[in-house]
Amino acid sequence: MSAAQGPAAPMAGFKRPESVLVVVYTLGGEVLMLRRCSPSNFWQSVTGSLKWGETSREAAARELLEETGLPAGRRLVDWRHAERFPIVGVWRKRYAPGTRFNREHWFGFCLNGRRKIRLSRLEHREHRWLPAFQAARIASSWTNRKAILRLAPRAPGCRYRGVGSRRHTLRPRGIVR
Repeated sequence: MSAAQGPAAPMAGFKRPESVLVVVYTLGGEVLMLRRCSPSNFWQSVTGSLKWGETSREAAARELLEETGLPAGRRLVDWRHAERFPIVGVWRKRYAPGTRFNREHWFGFCLNGRRKIRLSRLEHREHRWLPAFQAARIASSWTNRKAILRLAPRAPGCRYRGVGSRRHTLRPRGIVR
């Protein structure tokens, strides 16, 4: 097995501390946001954990289909970027003892326009297509906001000051501070 695939066997039933984030967006600059069932005010892009022995690409395609009903095909693009973040205390019991961090791999999925979304009702209660700047504002996780901001320079209707600049903001064109 290649290093990219990660561990092949589960560690005594514990969850693998690796996940994917798939930003689904249109050529018109809209981003698909999903509202979780629990916690109820948690908005996100498509996300999910890698299964043991699964590659990040396989996980991204699986999660995209499970959470939206959209088949990945060739439109799923590995952004070749990952973020490391601390696992929230209440979720740590799902992971092997001593596991404190998760590694999240980023993918993009570009559509010509809005598509009908088939939500997984066990995970999400609603969805919205939003301009990138609004999607970034409602994203509950900092990694999700950062991924949307990375997309923003290519999204019509947005002006972007890059991450790492003194001030990075995402706002509609025409609004000047």
